[in-house]
Amino acid sequence: MNLFGRRTNPVDATSVDSLSDGDNLVHVSPATLIALRSAGEGLTLKASRIAARQSGSYLSRFKGRGMEFDEARLYQPGDDVRTLDWRVTARTGKPHTKLFREERERAVLTWVDMRPTMFFATRGAFKSVIAARAAALIAWSANRQGDRLGSLVFNADSHHELRPKRGKSAVLQLLQQLSTASHWHSQHNEQEPDANNALARLRRVTKPGSLIFLISDFRNLGPQAESHLAQLSRHNDVVLFHIHDPLEQTLPERGQYRVTWAQRHSVFSSGNKSAQDKYQQQFEQQRQQLQQLSRFPGVHYLSCSTADDVLQCLQQGLRRR
Repeated sequence: MNLFGRRTNPVDATSVDSLSDGDNLVHVSPATLIALRSAGEGLTLKASRIAARQSGSYLSRFKGRGMEFDEARLYQPGDDVRTLDWRVTARTGKPHTKLFREERERAVLTWVDMRPTMFFATRGAFKSVIAARAAALIAWSANRQGDRLGSLVFNADSHHELRPKRGKSAVLQLLQQLSTASHWHSQHNEQEPDANNALARLRRVTKPGSLIFLISDFRNLGPQAESHLAQLSRHNDVVLFHIHDPLEQTLPERGQYRVTWAQRHSVFSSGNKSAQDKYQQQFEQQRQQLQQLSRFPGVHYLSCSTADDVLQCLQQGLRRR
């Protein structure tokens, strides 16, 4: 999706049409993602704290290494309520807690959205490119820490799943998939599908103790999204990495603008002050809804604009203790 001004005074934003159709702007190459290795290896995922950007500045520590189910025992005061074994509790009539044994490596999963709305930008690079960079940085960090890396990259019509594996080959496999996905926009249809199927699939393949990064603009999540996130967060840490374009937050100054989507063109007016305020309120409502999902223990919200530095967004969100 491209946006460019059609007015006497040009809009104060870099239009996608004015950008060259080159690497790191509307698509990304494996070489560019490989070049992020040094930066990614300096990013700490292990002993971190998540800074949720919401009222109260809620902080939560990552659980650390992955865990596998061992046995169930009677609930004791102080046990994490997320580890309650509801099946045993229902069968016995007494609350039971699941016990886990530590795995050698933790699974780090990246869930990367490549639906049509991710192929848009007025500043910086396409949201899809920002998503690919973020996933690559996380992948290199996981590899440096000896964690198992897995991913689910999806668009409007299909998904590509990489089972958690350890080692550089797993990273390179993901980077190749991300670079391929950055070209998917030419194949998209015009509908805006929700993310229910991709979230449901993520639930089926995720094992307890995983660290999950959901990288998306989170448009049209679907009616079951809250339920999926609640279930994922019961035994995992989930990071909502929200990517947005400055235009989605605030309309440009009053004027007429032409928008292109694939082969379609339309013109919109930025309207008066009242219309601009309403538009901004709609974006803030979406952001607040995402932040509200952080009420689930283990869910954390991070935000990154297409005009921001991706590494800095991750570093600020994943603050080292």
